[in-house]
Amino acid sequence: MVDKIVLFLQHNTVMLTGGFMEYDVIVIGAGNAGLTAAATLAKKGVKTLLIEKHNIPGGCATSFCRGRFEFEVSLHQLSGMGTPERPGPLRSILDSVGVLDTLEFVQMDKLYRMVVPGLVDITLPANKEGIVSELQAKFPEEKDAIKKFFDFVWQFFMEVIGAFYLNDPDINKKKYPLYYKYALKDTQSVLNEYFTNPILKAVITPYWTYMGLPPSKLCFSDMAALLFSYAEFKPYHIKGGSQMLSNCLLETFYRNGGEALFNTDVQKLLVKNNSVYGVKTSDGAEFQSKYVLSNASAISTFVDMLDDDKVSGQVIEPYKGSSVGTSFFTIYCGLDCEYDKIGINEETNFICNTANPEYDYELSKVVDTDQSSFIVTCYNVFDNAMVPEGTSQVVLVTMKYADAWLKVPPAQYYDEKHRCAEAMLKNAEKVFPGLVSHIEEMEIATPITHMRYLNHPGGGAYGFDQYVKDSTLFISPKPPINGLYCAGSWYGSAGYQPTLTSGHSAAMAIVKDIRNK
Repeated sequence: MVDKIVLFLQHNTVMLTGGFMEYDVIVIGAGNAGLTAAATLAKKGVKTLLIEKHNIPGGCATSFCRGRFEFEVSLHQLSGMGTPERPGPLRSILDSVGVLDTLEFVQMDKLYRMVVPGLVDITLPANKEGIVSELQAKFPEEKDAIKKFFDFVWQFFMEVIGAFYLNDPDINKKKYPLYYKYALKDTQSVLNEYFTNPILKAVITPYWTYMGLPPSKLCFSDMAALLFSYAEFKPYHIKGGSQMLSNCLLETFYRNGGEALFNTDVQKLLVKNNSVYGVKTSDGAEFQSKYVLSNASAISTFVDMLDDDKVSGQVIEPYKGSSVGTSFFTIYCGLDCEYDKIGINEETNFICNTANPEYDYELSKVVDTDQSSFIVTCYNVFDNAMVPEGTSQVVLVTMKYADAWLKVPPAQYYDEKHRCAEAMLKNAEKVFPGLVSHIEEMEIATPITHMRYLNHPGGGAYGFDQYVKDSTLFISPKPPINGLYCAGSWYGSAGYQPTLTSGHSAAMAIVKDIRNK
């Protein structure tokens, strides 16, 4: 990975000595959405400048090294890939950008293992029939309801695809009855229509943590999308981790003539007569363009980068009442043994102290982790290339809002994060005995860490809390400032597939606008 970083810095230096000040498009931020947008624009022949505050591309889609281990920062499961014979939406986007053949993807045959000690231990396969069969075997009293529910989810999501994703101009209740009835309902109310067993409901919905809101607050359309995408298009891992994806997107951007500035902070959006005409960086440099695409947070874009006299009520109105979403408390562990020695057999493991997601969500608002549910991810189940022979890396992560951590006195911060890590590891030991004794390297990240490295308010990994009004159902990538576009988790759904897709969609909207003029 060091060689890649050197390459980025070298390319940056060349561009600075011989670069241009005017571009067709300027992209702010090299996260998933920004990189995909930049690569898409460059491939379409659009003269593009990418500006990133950090020294490497990727945002959350990165890795870092400690000792002899290279740790994956954030990727749990990549959705939307599908197979070569039946490509999913993300596979098609990566192919169109030109990075599909440069990456190696590993398909997982299991969705996840979910454990509530003393209550349930179940592993669900990555296909609808297998999910139904496994759940019926574990919960025979709800056998018929299980089949009916998953048939309903699949039928409902097919209507979502037709009505929303394919932009059917003839949307009506008769044609899309399930879409009209359930699209804006919360997940919990839909579950209650089918099931009585709270453990079964919890087993079906641990993916709520991928969106940051519990079933009672999470739009059912989002939960249906998760279940359908992972079961129908399969969960995937990127060989070598998410940094490989970020590297490949940047490299194809360079190959197609794109230019990039790293270690550079955009301070202001330049706006005149309600039209953007460029950006100003913190070192005083100005770069001009009629189009700017922001992958920065909505708060940074509309509050920090725009002067008050340039902001109309229309610009900030969609975000009024929006709350910054959850961040994470994460423990990265490099183990001196292979994963199966401590009983890990699946890549993705949801370890829950309760079958009550609402209680788990409330725990995300406090510092303590002793009762928190968490995810244990072991990438080496499918990719041994990421670690030295005979070792493994395990990542433990639980949702935590930043507010509680911001109240921790600086003098107590180190002790507090280690106390919380010890509590989580103690609970992990109940399922994976021997884990702690095999830890060779350990790094702990809190919401404060994510704030610092991502430059996101509150360390929000999912942008704003993923309520319906902040989803792609209602948020446009084009604010009412001419030439300004936005992409990423702050402007719609969170996660790898949604953010990569949003970057591609925003870029294509800009290309269309350029060509129409």
